[in-house]
Formats: sequence, C-alpha cells, structure tokens
Amino acid sequence: MREFDYIIVGGGCAGLSLAYELEINEKLKNKTLAIIEPRAEYKKDKTWSFWKVAAHNFDDCVKKNWENFSVNIPKKTNHLECKIYPYQSIDSGLFYEKINNKLKENNNISFFKDISEINSKNSFVFNSVPSIKKDYRNLWQHFCGVEIETQNNFFDDEIFNLMDFDCDQRESVHFFYTLPYTKTRALIETTWLSKMNDDSQKDYDTQIKDYIENHLNLKNYKIIYKEEGAIPLFYPTYEKEKNKINIGTAGGMTRLSTGYTFLNIQEHSKYICQNIENISNAKKFEISKKYQFLDDIFLRVLDKNPELMPNIFFKMFKSSPKTVIKFLSNKSNFLEDLFIVLKMPKLTFIKALFY
Repeated sequence: MREFDYIIVGGGCAGLSLAYELEINEKLKNKTLAIIEPRAEYKKDKTWSFWKVAAHNFDDCVKKNWENFSVNIPKKTNHLECKIYPYQSIDSGLFYEKINNKLKENNNISFFKDISEINSKNSFVFNSVPSIKKDYRNLWQHFCGVEIETQNNFFDDEIFNLMDFDCDQRESVHFFYTLPYTKTRALIETTWLSKMNDDSQKDYDTQIKDYIENHLNLKNYKIIYKEEGAIPLFYPTYEKEKNKINIGTAGGMTRLSTGYTFLNIQEHSKYICQNIENISNAKKFEISKKYQFLDDIFLRVLDKNPELMPNIFFKMFKSSPKTVIKFLSNKSNFLEDLFIVLKMPKLTFIKALFY
C-alpha cells in the first residue's frame, strides 16, 4: 500500500482549501499528498457567504458582491452599508473546479475514496471530518435554500437581506435570508437556530414556498437549485493525537454565534502552510478565546430566551456596520467589542453567566 507524507481526510471546503494553499506555495513539490473524499463527483452543493474582511484565494469564484444589506423584524427594517467590507457569495461549483484543475497539475497529489486504501501509519494527517456526538442540548444552525428564477425583473440586486425575522418563530429562532444575484435570480433560505429536536421545523419546502408567495408576493418563478445543511453551534469533540491536526469545522473554525467558517478556514490554511516544515510542533491555531467566551454567553441567552433574539440581533445592527461586521468576523478590537456588548440587554446577559 502506498504511503504519503500528508493525508487530508475530507475533500470539502477545508480539505481542498488547504491542498490548494500548499500547492500554490510549492509545498508539495517534493512531498506527497493523499486526499480522502468519498463523493463520486464534484458539483455545486453549497453557497459560502461572508464579509470580505481579509484577502483570500477565491475572488474568481465569487458569484456576487454586495455593498448594502438589511435586517428586519416585524414592522421595522434597518438598511446598512458595507462598502469597506463587501459581502461575498462563493459558488462551490466554481471553487471545486478551480482547485481540482490546479491539483491535477501535480502528480504528487492523489485522491482516494477511503483511507483504508493507503498506508497512513507514517503520514501527517489533516482531518476535516468532525466527530459529533448526538446530544439533545446542542444548538445547530440548520437551513434550506433555493435559488429561484423569475420571468421579469423582480429583485433589487444592489442590496441583500441578511435576516428577516418577520416569520413564524415556533419557540425557536427563525429567519429568512435573501441573496439577489441578479434582478431575476436570488437565493432564498430559511434558517433556524435550534436544538433540532423538533422535526416540525424541517418542513423547509413549505416554509420557503409560503415566504416567496405570501411574503415576497412572488407567484411566477421556478426553482433552479436547492441546498440544505446543518452547522453545529458547538465545538466537535477533539482528542489530541500525534501527527494529526483537525481543520474546518472539525478544527473549531466555525464561529459559533454566526456559523461563519469560510474565511477562518482560509486563515487556518495559510497558517498551516507557513508552518508546514515544523507542523508537529506548531502552536494550535484557533479562534480567539475572547470570541469563544462571548459566543458562549450569546448562545446561552439564545438557548434560554429564543423569543428575545430577533430584537437582540436587530439592536446589534444599530451599531456602526463596520463595527458589527468586524465583531462577527473575528476582527474587532476591545472598544468595538464594548460597543456591541452595550447594545445587548445587560441583565439578560449577566444572568447567562450563571446558567
């Protein structure tokens, strides 16, 4: 059985991002890499969106940039600008195609369906497959989105709707999210922050149909793409093992209060690439302890007081957009953190410290 210097378990966003970073920085000229990925083919299956607070390798995979967005609760809408940090949406199909075309150029890189096909005993392993134990107490961000096409111009493609809480909450936290790519095409997503114990929340198709037809008042459209997923709002179990580093969600790269992962993956990939020659002894890369602490409190409030969350999110975006975006993207300083914290209902958050 073949041996490799490096193995990446999971050829999704994190695994491919790392492989690409290593390849373009010529770290695989004299090293071999095996990527373990069971899927039969790569095709568009996800949409990754985020505020561009840092440079990344995939500007040519960006489907759309927006410099304006809105957040709304019943009878109130907040319109905001994000010119300094535009919001970007990456097409996973273009992302997969770009990376796989690049990786094919290097004969030192091989794909396998299962790790049992190779000898992994002496390899350094980067694992992107999270180990998640089922626990009814755990919160998730679970969602379903459809890209629709209309016959006539319908959408304002200069502004996207980040959160629309004017919908049925069902004793959880629920909002819709609309990304208009053009005047006739948009991704519309129903998103829940809940423990996923209530299967009635998963009637996604009904929720989306009702929102499009009765909230947006759009009757004539066709669905051209659909995606569905669930992001854990907790850190997967992690056991330190020699010659192994977890990456992506498995490595704690998901910001728990938001679900944002893509840019954290890119920064982690750069860190690994810079330290690859001495990776066994490199310091663990992680989201700042400050954000871990603040997210923990935030999620305790969400768990105990879901009915307060639409107003809490709305108030958060009453701060300067630049401040909120930096806070949600792990780039804020102490003063900016303070501005956000002061927008929160203080007694509720103080109580959460003792849950």
